[in-house]
Amino acid sequence: QVQLVESGGGLVQPGGSLRLSCATSGNIFSISVMGWYRQAPGKQRELVARISAGGNTNYADSVRGRFTISRDNAKNTVYLAMNSLKPEDTATYYCVKSGAVDYWGKGTQVTVSS
Repeated sequence: QVQLVESGGGLVQPGGSLRLSCATSGNIFSISVMGWYRQAPGKQRELVARISAGGNTNYADSVRGRFTISRDNAKNTVYLAMNSLKPEDTATYYCVKSGAVDYWGKGTQVTVSS
């Protein structure tokens, strides 16, 4: 059973920073593509960032240069460092392990507001 548990969300002012973490169970983390998605109220879920097993990354245009995805294979954990946050970054952020079957976490809320 693969489980993903996100943490690190919260309320932050515009221009602030947060670091999300996603702890995963299972012994195939190191060979899995991991990603962060987000969904704002009334909007479709969108890919924020993704990291391959080898560490290659890609980002949505809206977050490139502000967000950084990274992974620690020894801890089976993927991170999303978010800087220069904007109100439009407000959403529920989900961690995803991609593969033959995609596994999703339950999400963590990020609210950017003054």
